[in-house]
Amino acid sequence: MSTTGTVLASTPTQRLLGKVALVTGGASGIGESIVRLFHIHGAKICIADVQDNLGKQVCQSLGDEANVVFVHCDVTVEDDVSHAVDFTVGKFGTLHIIVNNAGISGSPCSDIRNADLSEFDKVFSVNTKGVFHGMKHAARIMIPKKKGSIISLCSVASAIGGLGPHAYTGSKYAVLGLTKNVAAELGKHAIRVNCVSPYGVATGLALAHLPEDERTDDALVSFRDFTGRMANLQGVELTTHDVANAVLFLASDDAKYISGENLMVDGGFTSANHSLQVFR
Repeated sequence: MSTTGTVLASTPTQRLLGKVALVTGGASGIGESIVRLFHIHGAKICIADVQDNLGKQVCQSLGDEANVVFVHCDVTVEDDVSHAVDFTVGKFGTLHIIVNNAGISGSPCSDIRNADLSEFDKVFSVNTKGVFHGMKHAARIMIPKKKGSIISLCSVASAIGGLGPHAYTGSKYAVLGLTKNVAAELGKHAIRVNCVSPYGVATGLALAHLPEDERTDDALVSFRDFTGRMANLQGVELTTHDVANAVLFLASDDAKYISGENLMVDGGFTSANHSLQVFR
């Protein structure tokens, strides 16, 4: 075999080469992993986030000013999302992929009688309205071009109850409903619309409800231990990279006939109920 053949055989295929992507909430957590993986696979990327310093640090760490840029964006504000889309198109010429990743968990509340409706509105504003803003303005660019992939971050809380506060669970069920409905509308334009639903992932979001001084490494370890014990798939830890890989698949041409799908990245968690201890 020639040297060239050896190099090609050992080099992973860049599955997004020539593609342009916008990732909301791309400055940290799952969003940052998506940005880094998309970059490895050849995409040109705009990171849209309210965390300006972190977003700019991700861009600098990738060292690719021509292909990775940052724009400030609050997904609850439609003009911000519209501007982020226009900024991406202005920088890279088009938009092939949007990942609606920005989200919040909200504060725990174990008694509906104590629910704070302002908190409820805030969670829906980020998690649901923010996703809809992304879908709407991505479609504005994608419909005339008759192609595109819209991917939203959902949750195992979109499949069964009891996994999060009411606002969070309701917002994620709404993201799934929007995914199916927008997929139904945009199918005639060859635009695919999907969502990804991970099990618990140890990120800053998992601890966001805690006071600042309690968001420690020990707290993350405790979260990992708890989700590990409760998981269906034992001996394997779910990471942000695993979720990013699922998003990459849906963004790529490998998923060219997949639309309206809620891809569960949960090790079978939502398919199994071990409460009767049949297998444990």
